[in-house]
Amino acid sequence: MSQLTPFIELRRSLLLLLLSLIGFTQLHGQSQTNERARWFVDARYGMFIHWGLYSATEGIWKGEPLRNANNYAEWIYYRNRIEKDEYLELMDRFDWESIDPEEWVLLAKRAGMKYVTLTAKHHDGFALWDSQVSDYDIAEYTQPKRDIVKELAEACQKHGLKLGLYYSHWVDWEHPYGWDHTKEIYPITAEQYDQYWQEKVMPQMRELLSNYGSIGMIWFDMWINHSESIISKEQLLQLKSLIRTLQPDCLVNSRLGLSIEEDSDIDYRTLGDNQLGTQKLDYPWQSPGTVAHSWGFHQLDTEWKSTTSLLQALIGNVSLNGNYMLNIGPKANGKVPYEISQRLLEVGQWLEVNGESIYKAEAFDLPENQHDWGKITYKEIAHGIHRLYLHVYNWPYNSQLPLTGVTTQAQKAFVLSDKLQMPLKMKHQEVLTSIELPAEQPDNLISVIVLEYDQKPEIQENLVAKTVDGGFSLKAENAFAEEGQASRVDYERGGTIPPHVLVEDTYQLHWKLFIDEPGNYRVDASYSFQGKKPAGRLKVLGAESSLEQSFVPTGLTVGEPNSDWHIPNFSSHDLGILYFPRAGVYEISMQVEARKKLPAQFQWLWVRKVNRN
Repeated sequence: MSQLTPFIELRRSLLLLLLSLIGFTQLHGQSQTNERARWFVDARYGMFIHWGLYSATEGIWKGEPLRNANNYAEWIYYRNRIEKDEYLELMDRFDWESIDPEEWVLLAKRAGMKYVTLTAKHHDGFALWDSQVSDYDIAEYTQPKRDIVKELAEACQKHGLKLGLYYSHWVDWEHPYGWDHTKEIYPITAEQYDQYWQEKVMPQMRELLSNYGSIGMIWFDMWINHSESIISKEQLLQLKSLIRTLQPDCLVNSRLGLSIEEDSDIDYRTLGDNQLGTQKLDYPWQSPGTVAHSWGFHQLDTEWKSTTSLLQALIGNVSLNGNYMLNIGPKANGKVPYEISQRLLEVGQWLEVNGESIYKAEAFDLPENQHDWGKITYKEIAHGIHRLYLHVYNWPYNSQLPLTGVTTQAQKAFVLSDKLQMPLKMKHQEVLTSIELPAEQPDNLISVIVLEYDQKPEIQENLVAKTVDGGFSLKAENAFAEEGQASRVDYERGGTIPPHVLVEDTYQLHWKLFIDEPGNYRVDASYSFQGKKPAGRLKVLGAESSLEQSFVPTGLTVGEPNSDWHIPNFSSHDLGILYFPRAGVYEISMQVEARKKLPAQFQWLWVRKVNRN
């Protein structure tokens, strides 16, 4: 036992905590990650399990499909207005001799997942453990009694996976005072809701936190803020306090009903269903996703995502500091649909080879959509060994992979799946690393190229990346500066009208690009102009020269045949040649002059070297 004074002991503890946080920040780019969530940001990939009484309906009740086009089969009790007694009769459809939660855990492990989250109690209020709080649980209706939470917890412990539990705290269709959306018509009082809270939610959560060993996370499912509902902030804080008391290391997600901005003690943000990340965040976050569409098993759901699209979802999230939790919806016999298990195993095979680029990896400093060939993750694998992982979604036809924006020269490049790490030829010029790839793609799904450095690579910001086919696509979204007024317009008319900027006065955009080969570069402009004759001006300046043209009428085109679907025509126009005398970073500027009655709709500039025969 230390004999230091309490003050010195406290000071030493604070110093050790500070040093640990500093070390953690150096290893993990998510600077707002607390100690509890360390394992979570390292794991990156987990399994969601939606399984309960609803699994036995398979999305059909008395011959009628689920009454909602979203196909969320786990909502059938509410959607199809099933009576509780009839709902409980679904227990007869379960094949209890075949149901083995260890099989789910083994599938998760083979799939490369690091944690498992089970719907211990979904919105139907039915508990998958032997609850002493209510007789509306699985043990009450099985002989011998089953406790699926216990069986899953033991399997996770046996196979080294973290256990997560989903608990529907806000919505409960079984308890008379739990939230049911019909109470929008037939209200209950705050006092009645608190009765549900104190006699079911709090004691059941105490059971889950006390009887099943270490819980990695409690996954709540309130998709709105508490201010929009009957639930109170005080009730949510009471629940969170219980978790912090009984399981201090257990994670709590933002679907508790408290946002990260409102409560910094929330461990990670949960995005919407099947919502993937779009921006880098410095705190932990997660996307819950499905392989088809429904979470619980639905026999009519055939919207199967490909293995490649699931991998891209995982990689894309990790490239933005996010996690991905992919759902299985087992049937009433406990079996996972083949389409799901097949894809999970294929992802697992990919991770067995390429997992280094996912586990413990994080976002790099370049913009999310800078390159047209895929995504980048980063990791310091040891002191003095830093790696960029280039996930190549589209294998270049010319076997050349350009990486724009990194100023540090890599020491070597190789294919991650190559155990011999045979070096790939590469060339570094200021901010451009050009890698010569094998002619054949190493992996049929997504190949990973590693660039290794002796320090974390530094970058130059605000550069437009060179595309795989050697050009530069200059758009409003990748400009580093703009002047004047313009309206940004997203896709319209089912995507037949492309994103563009609508200019009714004077407007300028500015880009930076690295020219690796001096010479002549052709500049094309895509725009729509509905004037009757040429008017306005489009001017491009760069490399001490300029190009200038009036907007010419582009007319209309047919967006959808035989549908009276006539839309502005966006067409490409040759503006001429810019000469770049030497390699280096250049600024390209575009000036648009238009009038309110004759607006210009600018889409992009395309800059590409003129090849000589």
